[in-house]
Amino acid sequence: MRRAIPILAVLALTIAACGGTTGGGPATSKEPIKIGGIFDLTGATSDVGVPYSEGVKDFVAFINDKGGVNGRQIQLVSDDYAYQIPRAEELYNRLVTQEQVVSIMGWGTGDTIAMTPKITKDKLPFMSASYSADLVADVTKTPYNFMIGQTYSDQARVMLKYIKDNWKGSSPAKVSLSYGDNAFGKSPVEDAKKFMQENGIVNTPDIVVASNALDMSPQLLAVKSAAPDFILMQNTSAPVAVEAKSAKTAGLDKTALATLNWGFGEKTLELAGTAAEGMLAVVPFVGLSEEASGLKEIKDWNDKQKKDWRKQPVNYVQGWLTMKVMSEGLRRVQGDISGEKLRAALESIKDYDTGGITDKITFSDKSHRGALASRIYRAQGGKWVRLVDLTAAK
Repeated sequence: MRRAIPILAVLALTIAACGGTTGGGPATSKEPIKIGGIFDLTGATSDVGVPYSEGVKDFVAFINDKGGVNGRQIQLVSDDYAYQIPRAEELYNRLVTQEQVVSIMGWGTGDTIAMTPKITKDKLPFMSASYSADLVADVTKTPYNFMIGQTYSDQARVMLKYIKDNWKGSSPAKVSLSYGDNAFGKSPVEDAKKFMQENGIVNTPDIVVASNALDMSPQLLAVKSAAPDFILMQNTSAPVAVEAKSAKTAGLDKTALATLNWGFGEKTLELAGTAAEGMLAVVPFVGLSEEASGLKEIKDWNDKQKKDWRKQPVNYVQGWLTMKVMSEGLRRVQGDISGEKLRAALESIKDYDTGGITDKITFSDKSHRGALASRIYRAQGGKWVRLVDLTAAK
């Protein structure tokens, strides 16, 4: 029996060295942290999806170059789902069952909605690039969905309030909503219509467009007789640029154009040319042409990689910052990472300062809405000029 004591001691040391414990929880692994990525690289929203994904990937490279998160490298396992919901679901299943990721960086509205029951069941924190209010309206129903941008519905409210407050006409302003026939396009429509009704804005007929259309003149001609003062667009850069050109073709010269988040950006101005002049935009993020302390690390990293940050669109910044917020959650996890622990860590983020890129970001066990404010811009002389600083929806 006397000889068994040192043998047991050796066994105990061996178990501890291998990561085993006697009740204190497993020792922290030094293996890479696997994060999934579901991106649109070739589909209907790839005009903004590609730079967004590059922002996510570059932040991963940036943080890994600095030593990773708590000494662990991040391994991003991602693929293209071409904006097709079945492919997104297939990719999600592979990421969860085969790759065993601890969280996922998602993309679209329709696919995120479709996957949310699985996300909840799997207890997998999911940070989507969709800012659809439905995804974070009730944390008890979507406990693992997080977003960092102001919701599309709140963006619409901010823009509509700006229109109302600055309208000089003798009769109420008339606004048509323009969107694609999909979950992303329709996301803010009901809330925007309710806001217009409650605030004395006339809702002229909707304009439903195909995101891949090369000419939207027929749809715009159909509402010309209603003479909308504004068309508020919920789409991405390429179709917003097409609609701006088509509005000129349709003779809607007196109708002002406005867009939400994904229609804003350098690509819109490049594609639309002079047709974008005067366009309004509401957006939670700043681009790299602006002055904000949070942009410095992005510019420095691009310089280090011999990339021209001046050519990186605002969507790249969105991807970078979204991955940065997820990594902040990872940093706060004590011990090994699980979905439940990562969710709790993200919910501990309060007044997270993004260096002026967005409003301060706060999550809690009551809300996963992140930033609550956006800025308003106008296209002027081939540039986006800020009109209104951070504004929350009323």
